[in-house]
Amino acid sequence: MSDELTNDERAELEALRKEKNKTGKKGLYLQVSQKGAVSLYGMGRFPVTLYKEQWLKVIAHMEVIQQFIADHDSELKTKEANG
Repeated sequence: MSDELTNDERAELEALRKEKNKTGKKGLYLQVSQKGAVSLYGMGRFPVTLYKEQWLKVIAHMEVIQQFIADHDSELKTKEANG
């Protein structure tokens, strides 16, 4: 896998950076873990931690994930945001 980011991946990372700067640590934010992975905080009690190539794979499949959620909307539950 190449270390080069596509334009879509760059745009997604920039959007995440802007969101982090806007919400600060009260909303979603990212940190580099001790093992060099990317940890996303603010989703629940514990961070979602994946390595770079795993996040890039998720980002590359964002449209598939969004379509799956739309297709299964009636089956899916929502969780209140942390207060």
